[in-house]
Amino acid sequence: MAEHKHGSMDISAQEKTFAGFIRMVTWGAGISIAILIFMALANA
Repeated sequence: MAEHKHGSMDISAQEKTFAGFIRMVTWGAGISIAILIFMALANA
């Protein structure tokens, strides 16, 4: 079995995926909040 050196793995793909996930969650939360505010104002 090959010797493992901590911190030697290329994780650029994982970092890009995680950044995309965080961006998507942020946009999703913002859109959800905007929809809720619109619904509250439209119902008044």
